[in-house]
Amino acid sequence: MQFDQLCMQLAIDKAWEFQALTYPNPAVGSLVTQRGKIIAIEAHQKAGTAHAEVLALLAAYEELSGETIEFDPFDANLAHAFLLQLPLGFFSDCTLYVTLEPCRHEGKTPSCASLLSKIKPESIVIAIVDPIPGHGGGAKILTTCGLTVSIGIKSKEAEALLAPFLIWQKRAFVLFKLAQTSNAKIGGGYLSSQASLRHVHQLREVCDRLVIGGNTVRTDRPTLDCRFSGGLAPDITIYSQQKQFDQTIPLFGIEGREVLYTDDLTFLEKPSFVLIEGGEGTLQALSKQIDWYLFYQTPKLSSDNLTYNIDKDLTFLHSDKKGIDMMIWSKERDE
Repeated sequence: MQFDQLCMQLAIDKAWEFQALTYPNPAVGSLVTQRGKIIAIEAHQKAGTAHAEVLALLAAYEELSGETIEFDPFDANLAHAFLLQLPLGFFSDCTLYVTLEPCRHEGKTPSCASLLSKIKPESIVIAIVDPIPGHGGGAKILTTCGLTVSIGIKSKEAEALLAPFLIWQKRAFVLFKLAQTSNAKIGGGYLSSQASLRHVHQLREVCDRLVIGGNTVRTDRPTLDCRFSGGLAPDITIYSQQKQFDQTIPLFGIEGREVLYTDDLTFLEKPSFVLIEGGEGTLQALSKQIDWYLFYQTPKLSSDNLTYNIDKDLTFLHSDKKGIDMMIWSKERDE
């Protein structure tokens, strides 16, 4: 049981590396063991591409066979076809761990539950069943074909991982990004490492809308593109009562981008992923709408005066490193 807990936690930690980047899909991690030895850990990385279980099985194949696959592992159709043509019993002494019940339905990718029922690993350990009505049933497919299935390992941690996915089913999941020094200063130009900047730009790529405050536009004159990740710049909503801005600011010069002005937050009622970047004024104004906070904290002390002057008790959900920075996912503490 302790080994199961360890393996599932490693799968959960791997999934956190791609939290929100999988939008509109959930963040999911998977791990494969053979006779008690961990041989592969992978996570779903982008909607429309191969799921975590498939990537983990491909990595396990490479480890066990000593061969390198010669196709794009993120192409779900090619990946499923490859795994299905392996000799029967190739994974018969392997256990697969996955943070979310393998999918039953066919969509942009084939069914993972169907795949597992045919390649038949020795056992499958699942943290939580799929909570979306009509999306479950994968575990039943697996047990019906005679596989050993365990459910509930690290379920609380897996539920926390899944929280954004459940929110954006009903309304906007709102994430506020903060970059600061170790003494909580936010001014003085770029504070974050290149790895942190790239991660922010990856989030901008997948979000439905990037929200900023009017003061940020007037003071910082930002571009807010995705140049560090190579993706398309996000659409922008400027939250401000004033609607007059200098149109020569780089923000307005990106072809194909939609820039809206509003002081009405009803757009947050629509299922979506909304990223907020801004200073104290934006944080104060939108505080009640924010679901999670994402801190990038650089190991630096600064004498700059800018900071977030706000009182808020937070719960840390997960932490990791981006380059030299600490990256901390958090939310307001439940009363």
